[in-house]
Amino acid sequence: MEERELKERMLRENEEFRRIFEEHQGFDRALADLRRKSALSEEDLLAEKEIKKKKLALKDRMYLMMAGYGRSA
Repeated sequence: MEERELKERMLRENEEFRRIFEEHQGFDRALADLRRKSALSEEDLLAEKEIKKKKLALKDRMYLMMAGYGRSA
């Protein structure tokens, strides 16, 4: 099964995966909001760094879940 298909299937069938995905999307929106600013303050830069860390951690969790699902399916 292709990655995209697996992701779509897990979004439909796995509540935890869907929650993590939605949280990841929320961080995407937060980063987009920051990038729309003409200049970032020191606080904005720190927030951006923290959001990126959290977003990456969620992405790692999703891929681990996908890998586990692929082995068990």
